[in-house]
Amino acid sequence: MKILITGGAGFIGSAVIRHIIENTNDSVINLDKLTYAGNLESLNSVANDERYVFEQVDICDRTELDRVFKTHKPDAVMHLAAESHVDRSITGPAEFIQTNIVGTYNLLEAAREYWNTLNEGDKKSFRFHHISTDEVYGDLPHPDEQEGELPLFTEQTAYSPSSPYSASKASSDHLVRAWLRTYGLPTIVTNCSNNYGPYHFPEKLIPLVILNALEGKNLPIYGKGDQIRDWLYVEDHARALHKVVTEGVVGETYNVGGHNEKQNIEVVQTICSILDTLVPKPTKYADQITYVSDRPGHDRRYAIDSSKMSEELNWEPIETFETGLRKTIEWYLSNKQWCKNVQNGSYQRERLGEL
Repeated sequence: MKILITGGAGFIGSAVIRHIIENTNDSVINLDKLTYAGNLESLNSVANDERYVFEQVDICDRTELDRVFKTHKPDAVMHLAAESHVDRSITGPAEFIQTNIVGTYNLLEAAREYWNTLNEGDKKSFRFHHISTDEVYGDLPHPDEQEGELPLFTEQTAYSPSSPYSASKASSDHLVRAWLRTYGLPTIVTNCSNNYGPYHFPEKLIPLVILNALEGKNLPIYGKGDQIRDWLYVEDHARALHKVVTEGVVGETYNVGGHNEKQNIEVVQTICSILDTLVPKPTKYADQITYVSDRPGHDRRYAIDSSKMSEELNWEPIETFETGLRKTIEWYLSNKQWCKNVQNGSYQRERLGEL
């Protein structure tokens, strides 16, 4: 297959591309605007492969999208391009509306126009795979609010987004399903839990804590740190996404989770404990933990039931939280130049020809 991947220079997108190039015979067109979170250094290991092509294109630019489809003639689309940081969506929601909603609309229309030019066999095999988040479901009961077995997000859970980010992703999910229902465009949706792993941009919890800890800075925790998330190692997610685009059923939704529910404070304390072993110092890293005011509308618990992925597509996560987190920390310790380039912005200057 020739797969067009939007947002391929981002954290999850780059993991998907590395997985495809290194483990399959498929080829990739990486379409990325290269915002602050897009980093081509994350793709150095595959950048020179003949099955990899990069196109610097904004998904809001319909003319350029049409050119990419016409030039490369993909067999499938994996749509990962999105603004994804909740805090940024609270302080500046407009960009999230533009990229996540308008951009998805543009991509759907470009894909539909291209799809309509295909012969019947190619039309039938074409796939538009939209990658979304569990945050569209809102939040779930917390253990301190409900006794007994706690519910999980399933593919039938009603949408109830809490932040501008999750509302914009919910909107894009609805658009994708409407383009199947109204126009017949063969779409599939996946909703995933929190990803972590190598090449993660350091505004997110795990890489931020690792780098702050190593630099002796405070490790800020929202509220009491009792918010619960299900953590999914990014390379496990990449395997799942390729399985969905190649084996998934049109019109279906698949939830992808890591089976690792952890409170935020547990995550931070585990990172500190691993660093105490790998990079010991006179004081404990946990001494750097501080507590800050909770953010508005902060969901308390997410947890995914990914049994459909297991039963229908034979996918299971390989990494436990402990093995995945140790691999992640070891990667950051071994790739300090990548981290330095991200922190000082040189990865952006290089792509703009300033270095």
